[in-house]
Amino acid sequence: QVQLGESGGGVVQAGASLRLSCVASGRTIAENGMGWCRQVPGKEREFVAAIGWRSSGTYYADSVKGRFTISRDNAKNTVFLRLNDLRPEDTATYYCAADRSRMPSTRCSGYYYWGHGTQVTVSS
Repeated sequence: QVQLGESGGGVVQAGASLRLSCVASGRTIAENGMGWCRQVPGKEREFVAAIGWRSSGTYYADSVKGRFTISRDNAKNTVFLRLNDLRPEDTATYYCAADRSRMPSTRCSGYYYWGHGTQVTVSS
């Protein structure tokens, strides 16, 4: 069983940056594909970014490509999401997720383990 805990969210102005962290506990996530999804109340959860088990491939939603960067440190059992040039439309709760396979899904429905989320609010 894997427990995921996100941190790093906050309230920022447009153009600012944040770094979200996702720390896993319970067992290693070194062989899991990992991803981030986000959700706004009343809307479906939206895929943001994903990374393979040895950082073997990264994947991004078109809306964040070039602004967000996903990375991982398997020694620390942690996944990161760097958010640059934030926009008001990036406002959402951001969730970390672990796939059961080494290569991550680019659909939120493909993930098996989920964190509780961290809120990111971007003001204009």
